Amino acid sequence: MDVHISPEVLAGLQEAKTRALRRSSRLQVVVGEEYYPILRSSQSGFSLAADSAPFLRGTVEIHDGSKILYECLIVYATREGAEMAYEYKRLTPAVTHPPVGFELLENTPVALISNIG
Repeated sequence: MDVHISPEVLAGLQEAKTRALRRSSRLQVVVGEEYYPILRSSQSGFSLAADSAPFLRGTVEIHDGSKILYECLIVYATREGAEMAYEYKRLTPAVTHPPVGFELLENTPVALISNIG
């Protein structure tokens, strides 16, 4: 059985698939003040909708809503159909507190109680 789909119908199906992926993902790439919704993500990279995606290189942040998850370095981008795929060189989990300059012991007291009086 030979099935032929017109280019217009194929483009409409691809657009509907991209719209569904955009709605289902909470992850976003943040570049400066701009936010771009992530369609797909993996250990090696992520993809954005090609119609709104810029050609990104350098350091960007990945957010889940307003919470920062990762800082990453992008080194490669290619267009794959209706998606722009980016690859990581470095993917680092974001740290929400400053690093400690000393060793934290397990039995360290939480507070100091003094005799007043």
